[in-house]
Amino acid sequence: MLRRISKKERPSTTARNRRKCKIRSKLSGTAECPRLTVFRSNTAMYAQLIDDEGGKTLGSASTVTLKKLKNTVEGAKGLGAAIAGICREKSIDNVVYDRNGYLYHGKIKAIAEGVREAGLKI
Repeated sequence: MLRRISKKERPSTTARNRRKCKIRSKLSGTAECPRLTVFRSNTAMYAQLIDDEGGKTLGSASTVTLKKLKNTVEGAKGLGAAIAGICREKSIDNVVYDRNGYLYHGKIKAIAEGVREAGLKI
């Protein structure tokens, strides 16, 4: 007999979460080519380099920790350049870009462009 699932047990079915699950099923990061994941809130943007095989965060940056950056498209490009600097310190040349279910537009696109302009391959 099938058990009825309560609303608390159901996964969220928002459009962003559906896209996020689909993207994450295809992406994975390694120590040589980590996953660059981004999170965007109303007040700040965050980016992390994640090694999925080892289960470790290799580096992170945000507009909160980098006080000179604002939560704008120009700030997103600066955030991408900051992440690329962290990658250079750790001698990483390639990353896998995980947009975390956000549409590739505006700030999310600007982070990717900032990373590419700084010399990393996505």
